[in-house]
Amino acid sequence: MKKKIILGTIIVLLIGMGVFISLSNPLFTGQIINNQGLRSSTIAICDKNNYCEDYEIVCEGSKTIKTTTTGFSIQQGKNWIDPREKQKENLCE
Repeated sequence: MKKKIILGTIIVLLIGMGVFISLSNPLFTGQIINNQGLRSSTIAICDKNNYCEDYEIVCEGSKTIKTTTTGFSIQQGKNWIDPREKQKENLCE
């Protein structure tokens, strides 16, 4: 019985630490601003066949510095219509 209490306490502490770290670390948010004036965000870019791939976009001001695929993608149905506003040409604006 004592081992179950100790194991339960350890699990609760680990979960609490994970939540605290994720809330205090800006890397877990959708957009980051760092000391060099760079910012980063992710966006799904879809082609005409409704195949959407997620990218990380790194910006310095309105200039795109780097575009990297995150490895996440989805194939939407052929009648799917993207509900987002039209994609901007410059992803950093």
